[in-house]
Amino acid sequence: MPLNASSPLHLHLLQSSALIALCVISAPFCTLFAIFSSIVSRYNDTQIRQIQERRALSSFRSRTVLVTGVGMSKGLTIARSFYLSGHRVIGADFEHYGIPVCARLSKCLSKFYRLPNYTSAETYTQRILEIVKVEKVDLWISCSGIHSAIEDAEAAERLERETNCKVVQFDVETTKVLHEKDLFLESTRKIGLSVPDTHSVTSTEDAMKVLRLVDPSTNKMRYIMKSVGIEDSIRTDMRLLPLQSEASTSDYISSLRPSAQRPFVLQEFMGGQEYCTHALLVRGKVRTFTACPSSDLLMHYQALSPDSELFMGMFKYTERYAQTLGGNTTGHFSLDFFADEVEIGEKKVLKLRPIECNPRAHTAVVLFGDQREEMVEAYLSVLDGSDSEKPVIAKPLSLGNYWIAHDLVTRCIIPFLELLVFRTNSSVVLSKLKEFREHLTYWKDGTYEVWDPWPTWWLYFGYWPLWLLVRISIGRWWSRCNVSTSRFYECY
Repeated sequence: MPLNASSPLHLHLLQSSALIALCVISAPFCTLFAIFSSIVSRYNDTQIRQIQERRALSSFRSRTVLVTGVGMSKGLTIARSFYLSGHRVIGADFEHYGIPVCARLSKCLSKFYRLPNYTSAETYTQRILEIVKVEKVDLWISCSGIHSAIEDAEAAERLERETNCKVVQFDVETTKVLHEKDLFLESTRKIGLSVPDTHSVTSTEDAMKVLRLVDPSTNKMRYIMKSVGIEDSIRTDMRLLPLQSEASTSDYISSLRPSAQRPFVLQEFMGGQEYCTHALLVRGKVRTFTACPSSDLLMHYQALSPDSELFMGMFKYTERYAQTLGGNTTGHFSLDFFADEVEIGEKKVLKLRPIECNPRAHTAVVLFGDQREEMVEAYLSVLDGSDSEKPVIAKPLSLGNYWIAHDLVTRCIIPFLELLVFRTNSSVVLSKLKEFREHLTYWKDGTYEVWDPWPTWWLYFGYWPLWLLVRISIGRWWSRCNVSTSRFYECY
């Protein structure tokens, strides 16, 4: 069970210290492995020949591409794809506390720039503008994180006004609608697409007006409270409402402190499996698309079959929404869905309802690893104005993507420790170990490449240990961490 704000101090210290110790113990072997990868890649120069052959084509035109968010797996994946396609790639990202991101060590980057921390939107925009002008950037692909969504949109608008650089980023108005849960669901409902029953909440009474009409004993309609903003302490709280009594329900909602400055949504709770999508929209058309099973902390990615009813349903939903955004809309568009079967007469019909939208690149972009050239061509259509009728669809390979450090802890170490204190049994441990072995043997680490091993090495043995030390020193405790996005979930 993840730690929280009320967990004893010694457990927080033990959690961070144990991970640092694990990094130190495994560093020698993994360093040798990275050196071995570097040596092997020198003799197996497939990537170099691929780049040279592509650049030798008479039709080839090298572009300078700026990718922000390269410290995350999604940004690094896109940067590597452009590099392998023969283009010049500039990387940029935030480096809080001066800790270098893993992409600094990647051979795919011609140059790396540190972005200013969240001081002001103007400072951030000015930095992006400077990079674009100095490096003569043709295309900016925004892969930044959840905290800079609006800032990226503001920077994109200014770039298009003041430079010839094209951008893969929605404008401010579109980003706001897609980023805010309540605005997105309201806009989706207005265009006639199915959405869960959702109510805006800016006070305890707003929520109670809805919940007083629900009888918890029937268990037919239940709700959850979700923050419109970004709050880690509430993100994992899936408490079903109403509770058994009106007083306990009111007390719980009051503890969340909803207000006009801190808005929430009261959203219908949906059972069934959660799924996520990643799409690139270029001038209002879907140019790349994939979908995969999802979870609250998604660390395993496997693409769904494009032939499945589920996949086609999410693709058509995305296409329908994209059409309403207009023909000049270009950016990343990701949806989180719940899927369930409902009975209509004697038939069971698949029902898809989105719970939120992310107007930015999704880590699911790693699923395009075997279709890098096609994905790059889709991005470059922003520059050349070409429109293909067929979008690039991620192939549903048996090979999935995982992150070895996450699996080592969650599939090996934690189950073994739980067995020692009698919180689980040996069959569960063996099942977890079998899953780890399968991932290690058949799956692919979302950050590691044989020809470019050092970003992975630094991520696990430099970046994360330094961040853990910083958090110990300033007393900022965490409950979970996402290796793919380099994000800690705070304890409150």
